[in-house]
Amino acid sequence: MKEKLKNIVDTFHKYNSEHMAAQAFGFSEDIVYDALVVAPSFTPYKLGMDNTCKVTTLKEGAYIGGYLVEKDGLNIAWIKIGSSAGNLIDHMALCAELSIKKLIFIGAVGGLKPEFNLGDVCTPSYSVSGSYADTYLMKDSIKENMLFTKVFPDMDYVDTVIDIGKTKGYDIRKASVFCTPSIALEYSHLDEIKSFDTDLIEMETSSFYLMTDLFEVPGIALLVVSDNSASGAALVGRNEEQQKQYDYGRAVVLPDMILTLSKG
Repeated sequence: MKEKLKNIVDTFHKYNSEHMAAQAFGFSEDIVYDALVVAPSFTPYKLGMDNTCKVTTLKEGAYIGGYLVEKDGLNIAWIKIGSSAGNLIDHMALCAELSIKKLIFIGAVGGLKPEFNLGDVCTPSYSVSGSYADTYLMKDSIKENMLFTKVFPDMDYVDTVIDIGKTKGYDIRKASVFCTPSIALEYSHLDEIKSFDTDLIEMETSSFYLMTDLFEVPGIALLVVSDNSASGAALVGRNEEQQKQYDYGRAVVLPDMILTLSKG
């Protein structure tokens, strides 16, 4: 863990209570977790992981939930959070109290170019930060404007994950991502967003990789294409074939990759 993250956690404790990961999500500081899964809206039940793993609901609230996924000696901590950079930063910061070997972000992503089909599983080559929340992580002063900075993952680890996916028959695609602070308003700014020439659009991966750097553990974002404004595949109102493709990426590829990566 980098000193900056230690300072974030210590300062948060100064004004709030300690053991926040236990209070918010039900996790134990005595367990070394093989992975922490960070998932806006997705639960392990939604991905069908309770069919092959022991899944325990530790805490569940209106907007967040904590789950323990166990299989063959693995202990995977799973947090369901709300969408947006701010939600991700806050809840990952709480989990800095825990011992974690790997970080895995999973979520839905929209396509900005027609060659991306519903159900494709992608991972960022870089993420353009479109949220002011990232400035709190990038700079000591929040007066500095860091909007639209490119945030890069550890490409060696990204390539390793892609190679692991290939051995299992999965084509995990490397693609650039624009991180938007609003889903409803992105449509009225699509032309401007497309001027950044990214392949995909979602909300959190720039923040995830900034936090991963602070945690100093391997981390990967796995994104399932849920819609595509360039090809006319809508987020709401998929046809039967589109839903089948999306469900394969979400409920087959993601759970298998989570377990495989957690094994290390």
